[in-house]
Amino acid sequence: MNPFRHASDGAGHDRRQSPEPRRAEHGRWPGLEAALALVNRDLTATLPGQEGLILVVEPPWRPPSPGGLDGGQVYVAMPDGRWHGEPVNTCEPEEGDPAEPDDEETALAVVAEAAQSTVMELLRQVWPICFEHGLGLHPRPAGTAEDWHRGDGDAAGPPVWWCRGRDGHCHDVSLVGELAGALPGEWRRALRRGGRGRDGLR
Repeated sequence: MNPFRHASDGAGHDRRQSPEPRRAEHGRWPGLEAALALVNRDLTATLPGQEGLILVVEPPWRPPSPGGLDGGQVYVAMPDGRWHGEPVNTCEPEEGDPAEPDDEETALAVVAEAAQSTVMELLRQVWPICFEHGLGLHPRPAGTAEDWHRGDGDAAGPPVWWCRGRDGHCHDVSLVGELAGALPGEWRRALRRGGRGRDGLR
């Protein structure tokens, strides 16, 4: 059985009629790869011992037109190839869209959101967590208010991990990729000493 599969594929799910997902070819998705490298920094800083996430491609059902892009869907997956959530290259190549998000901040935002979905669903835990409030964080543009919604045109800051806080005191915790710098001192010291198990200090 191919290990590269969507997390919701049950034992009775027949994938023989669809193209088999595969690990993304290195260098094929440079913007998404760069974004995932930043997200993986946050993952290893907060879940030591957890291997980094990977990109997986689910090929299109139909072959591309001559000279066209392959149109496959790219997902953020666990090292064993399982993923959960939406693709990170939601585009229409036949309409002239780029094969991946065409700016770094967009790529980082969608990859962070996809990584969070995969980690939370497959590890069955909230990730990442605000160490001040003990709440789950969310990827958002920097400086957004509590009532911000995706698609708001006035939010143009770089992607951050955002905490709802308590009593309306929401705050940006760190830029995506720099969560290690927001960890409490005891966490940073443990990381310098070589990390800790996933059941270590919270």
